[in-house]
Amino acid sequence: MNITLSVGPLIALIAGILILIMPRLLNFIVALYLIIIGILGLLGTR
Repeated sequence: MNITLSVGPLIALIAGILILIMPRLLNFIVALYLIIIGILGLLGTR
């Protein structure tokens, strides 16, 4: 059995759980996610 994990869905899952627990984290989590995705996009990695 071979299991592979992608970074995007894993981050989305963790962010969703944190937002359910602490809704005030929504702005911080969204901003951090967008910054990370932007940096990865500029570097050309997925």
